[in-house]
Amino acid sequence: MTQRNKNKSNFKKGSVEMLLLHLLATEGDCYGYQLSQLIDERSNGVLIIPEGSMYPTLYKLIDHKYISDYKSTVGKRMTRVYYHIEESGKQRLQELVEDYKEVANAIETIMNF
Repeated sequence: MTQRNKNKSNFKKGSVEMLLLHLLATEGDCYGYQLSQLIDERSNGVLIIPEGSMYPTLYKLIDHKYISDYKSTVGKRMTRVYYHIEESGKQRLQELVEDYKEVANAIETIMNF
């Protein structure tokens, strides 16, 4: 992995929580694969969140009670786990967005100095 790709990967990891919470807040309840597809589609393929990054983040969000999960049967045998944002998750999303904007503004200021 090149240094540039490694840096992009680290930046994306820090954004996964915010992106997942945002999608759950705007799209409603979603299952894991659906969340990864939405991120891929909306970023035009720039952000691809591997399962190894997404599911641990979802479990962390559940542990902190920012989201909850429930199972739903699809068809005769398939079960999907859906994720639902809780009120505390909406508050956490607001904090993350404020932090993101603060950092983005600081970076922009430095780049334009």
